[in-house]
Amino acid sequence: MRTSSAIMAMLAVPAAMGCPRRGSTRPHPSTTAVPATSTTILGSAQSSSSSLAPSVSEVSKAVPVVAGSTAVTGTSTFYGGNLNGGTCSFSTYTLPSGVFGTAFSGSAWNSAAQCGACIEVTANGKSITAMIVDKCPECDAGHLDLFQNAFNVLSPSSTDPLSTSYTFVKCPISSPLILHNKSGTSAYWFSMQVVNANEAVSKLEVSTDGGSTWKSTTRQDYNFFENSSGFGTDTVTVRVTSESGSTIVVKNVGVASDSQVTAGSNF
Repeated sequence: MRTSSAIMAMLAVPAAMGCPRRGSTRPHPSTTAVPATSTTILGSAQSSSSSLAPSVSEVSKAVPVVAGSTAVTGTSTFYGGNLNGGTCSFSTYTLPSGVFGTAFSGSAWNSAAQCGACIEVTANGKSITAMIVDKCPECDAGHLDLFQNAFNVLSPSSTDPLSTSYTFVKCPISSPLILHNKSGTSAYWFSMQVVNANEAVSKLEVSTDGGSTWKSTTRQDYNFFENSSGFGTDTVTVRVTSESGSTIVVKNVGVASDSQVTAGSNF
């Protein structure tokens, strides 16, 4: 997927086949509308756009399964990089210091399941940490399309493709995760993403009765968890589960359009 001007930055354009080209960007996606073993009570979360701040977050820990996973070998190319307009829709996010960006395999995309996950990429005896923030539709499972600055660290004088391997690792993030509502979110149409998580997120559930019962959401290809009918209330309780099974619960989360709240912790 490519764009030729700023006007096209928000449109989904069919991808050209073949290796990604240098200096290109990928367009922003369409704007159309597990178990825990212990619990820790943390301090109050903060809201960046609402006077009704969420109450305490409850965090349950589990040993991450992504760290130390089997290495995937293949090749890497590079492109201009597209964090804010990438398919993971991280339009409000800035990559943490020391973390690079990459587009991930379209053949292994699985409805954005690895958006926000980190991988350790190795080549030429060097390694970097990269966060998955975009989709490379034409890439196979072993093919990464790295941001150019990431590629340059691994092989500053090389032309792509570069032989690489990668392993999923826990992101080096200690600040809390963030819940971000999509434009148009309301009591009658729910669309929320998880930002700044230090593990891949496997599911997001919503409760309207303080956590007594939970309702599921469906993750979209552009990395928002949605319920087309909404949940009928202006505030909800949100439970986020990581790929390893750790959970974070945030209460009194507003469903106003474009709003976001910061949880009390990360996984």
